Amino acid sequence: MYLNGGSKMVKIAHREPTNIGTGKALNSSEVASLDVVTTKTSEGRSNVQVASGWSDGYVRIFENVSNTPRDVSSVNSLLESREVNEYISEHSDPLSFNGHNGSTVKVVKFDTSGNRLASAGTNGDVVVWDVLAESGLYRLIGHRGEITSLNFFAMKDETQKSTGTFDGLVSSCRDGLVKIWDLSGQCCIQTLTGHRSEVWSADLVCIEERHSNSETDSENGFDKSTRWRLITGASDAQLRVWSLQNHSATSDLDSNQSEIASYIGSIKRENTSDRIETVKFHPNGTILGVLSHNSKNIEIYKIRSDSESKKKRSRRLRRRREKASLSEEKAKLKGKESKKIGILNDDVEEVNSNENDNDNNILSLLEEDLPVDIVKASDELELITILRSNHKIKGFSFATGASCRLLLSTAVNTVEVYSFKNPKDKDESVTAKLITNIDLDGHPTGIRSLALSSDDLLACSVGKGAAKVWNIASRSCIRSLSLKSGKKSTKSSLFALCCSFLPGNEYVVVGTRDGVLLLFDYASGDITFSEDEAHDGAIWSIDMRPDGSGMISGGADHIAKFWDFEQGENGKPELVHSRSLKMNDDVVAVRFSYSQDPSKRLVAVSTLDSTIKLFFDDSLKFFLSLYGHKLPALTLDCSDDDAILASAGADKTIKLWGLDFGDTHKTFYGHTDSITDLRFVRRTHNFFTTSKDKTLRYWDGDKFEQILLLSGHLSEVNCLAMSRTGGFILSAGMDRQVRVWERTKDIVFLEEEKERELEKMFDKVDGSRGEVRASNVDEENDEEADIQRPQSEAAVRKSVISVASGDRIAEAIETADQEMKDIAAYRKTGADIEKRRPNPLLIGLEPHLYVFWVLRTIKHSELEQSLLILPLSHIERLVYYLVVLLRKGLGTELCAKTAIFLVKSHENQIIANHSMASALRELRTLLKRRLMESRDRIGLNLAAMKAITRAANEKKSAFIINEAPTQNIWEGLGLGSDISAALQGRTNKRRKR
Repeated sequence: MYLNGGSKMVKIAHREPTNIGTGKALNSSEVASLDVVTTKTSEGRSNVQVASGWSDGYVRIFENVSNTPRDVSSVNSLLESREVNEYISEHSDPLSFNGHNGSTVKVVKFDTSGNRLASAGTNGDVVVWDVLAESGLYRLIGHRGEITSLNFFAMKDETQKSTGTFDGLVSSCRDGLVKIWDLSGQCCIQTLTGHRSEVWSADLVCIEERHSNSETDSENGFDKSTRWRLITGASDAQLRVWSLQNHSATSDLDSNQSEIASYIGSIKRENTSDRIETVKFHPNGTILGVLSHNSKNIEIYKIRSDSESKKKRSRRLRRRREKASLSEEKAKLKGKESKKIGILNDDVEEVNSNENDNDNNILSLLEEDLPVDIVKASDELELITILRSNHKIKGFSFATGASCRLLLSTAVNTVEVYSFKNPKDKDESVTAKLITNIDLDGHPTGIRSLALSSDDLLACSVGKGAAKVWNIASRSCIRSLSLKSGKKSTKSSLFALCCSFLPGNEYVVVGTRDGVLLLFDYASGDITFSEDEAHDGAIWSIDMRPDGSGMISGGADHIAKFWDFEQGENGKPELVHSRSLKMNDDVVAVRFSYSQDPSKRLVAVSTLDSTIKLFFDDSLKFFLSLYGHKLPALTLDCSDDDAILASAGADKTIKLWGLDFGDTHKTFYGHTDSITDLRFVRRTHNFFTTSKDKTLRYWDGDKFEQILLLSGHLSEVNCLAMSRTGGFILSAGMDRQVRVWERTKDIVFLEEEKERELEKMFDKVDGSRGEVRASNVDEENDEEADIQRPQSEAAVRKSVISVASGDRIAEAIETADQEMKDIAAYRKTGADIEKRRPNPLLIGLEPHLYVFWVLRTIKHSELEQSLLILPLSHIERLVYYLVVLLRKGLGTELCAKTAIFLVKSHENQIIANHSMASALRELRTLLKRRLMESRDRIGLNLAAMKAITRAANEKKSAFIINEAPTQNIWEGLGLGSDISAALQGRTNKRRKR
């Protein structure tokens, strides 16, 4: 999580083009990483760029230019609204990069200017992107596991031996290594190997300090010094600190001292043995926060100044010398008084010394050999306070600014903001104060059940201790209710398992794990009725009778109970138990058929013994028993015509049963985990299913085929709700989100859906190349393989999108060539060229403009890989079209980018082929001319805009004070604006005369 300013927070929300027709959405996968950078535009506006790494391998960048970002309080919903005004991205389509081939992007990091972005994922590769050019620069190869952190840094040479700046990148990985990369040379210049286990986090900071200069008394009599510190956190719960210096400053020294990073010590954390989850510096470099895995606490460390660190080191060395002198005196006294020591005692003494010194012997020797002007990590870091939260902390971030504010994200879907003061005195205690607790409308835990009102305007979702009512149109939560029982119990809240709207859509009934049935009025938020002993165990399912006169509930006490609705004394509905149906095992699911005739209406009951029994509703007479599931059927539903009963359960299968004879029509296979819910589409035999495999599937119950596979949830999908008209469905699960899927008019072709699945498989196979690259190498040949393997390569790899884009370019070139041949042949006939019918595939464009249009439709991040697919013959024709475009002054930037890449990637083939020499000479001349024209045009426009801005500012600062302002005599007469202006003008003319 990242803060933008003192108390401002950036929220990303993007309206999903999600629909049942395509089954695609922008955020159909999980956001695994975030980074924010804020830059200033020429007009003084704040340009906020948010980079997000996704589990499907994409990197998406959202951008928003705003004068005044809205406050945190304006964000009030986790679901995207069509009408609510939130601080979201103004662009409909974010900038997308695809360079990780399906592996989850775990880390994204901007540089200080916001022009470059580094991303890394589970495959161990680091990809550096150019945000302005919207293309990939290069890929850094060297790690063998999941990368956990990235940090840009630009370090100057303080010794003035070199005027250049070292442009570097630090990456940490779960392979136990931290690598320092030289971005100018695209290579690794140093590998830090001091960790014994996986490195989970690392952060880099530049600490700037001012020291007074006694030689001068002027106002500028200060010497500015900088310290670069790298801190890493691993599984052994120790903080390791490294000092970074520009390698050009130490180039004259020995090779052992020419490394850019040097180890200066470690910090042993007390009272904890958990691995370090996150290490993060405050932007000013004076505060450090450390979060352990699965912890409720954050350790806050203070970074001492250079003078304070040296004083601390001198005190430590003085105490060490005192202890050494005391130990020597004790050894002399002991040597005089001791007698002959046996062999056994010698062994014991050696064993004790080995146990105490083996682990830290090398470390202590290294720290003792450090120069006097270099301090240890324990001299620089000081634990000042421990921030404690009531919930487990998932992440944190410091706010920019002078004040010390900390933003926490907790495991219960809340955000907490803490503030603490930086202590100035040694004896001053530091305490963190909770400023605000941002509790958004989402569920704190997983959602167990969903219910829609009969008019499809409201939805109710329930989970552990909470029930929420949502407005479908605005996607906002209108009521949040805490579920509590009326009886005295040690439990503070109830665990809701099922829910449903009562007829009239004013009340909601909720069944809980404690066997309690609750009725609450969502308008007032009050619980109007509570049946504390409805069941002796958990209530797993409830269903409303089609005529609205009652309901049925099934629980773990082997009983299905029927309830009638009656009006109580206070005029509010109550539940009255009317009948009970005793079963042989726990009741897992219950469902009414849709027949309006009570004599034909059926009740389906699924039990824990994997059987489904059907009874008549009026007499509870047994009708059918359905066998076939190997594990219990967790969900049931009937079609509107009462011809088919569908069941699905823990055996991952879906079965269709005929309600006339109880025969099995079809068994569907497709889900890879337990199926949790099933609903028919009204007036059809099509139905939707949800599963623990994080997917929804759409099935045809007549043709026995799968229509769609909908992916979007990040965890188990527990429930779904179908609208009355079938226009949309709701789904929810353990990822604590309710997703709305809308039906569109797009036609679904089953063959295209199958091809889409094959493309996904192709992407997975192609993306797995980088992940298994190092695993197939024997341990004996690891060193040779590391030497032979390149450290950098192209940023973007071949994918389905790049292959398709390359085919489009090739087809466009072939179509344009054929059109030019047809035009030449038509001219030879002597006929009027204007009467010729052009090729409709060119959409009314000339051949070179059509090729230019195709190039423009391809994303900049995919253009390079698309051009690599072209054969040499097509490259020759593409160069010809580029020359034609540059002659007419069209697409200078795109033509330059395409031409430079083609020459770089096909240099050998172009040199061997002399036929392209004349075209390349003309291309070079035209590029130089057009680029100079573009540069001059941009410079002229910038100068004109600056002049206009300067003139506008001068007019703003000028003002005239009228001592005797004129009075508008026409005010309040009700005249029109035009007439009033004319009369006012005449009056002014008369006064001037």
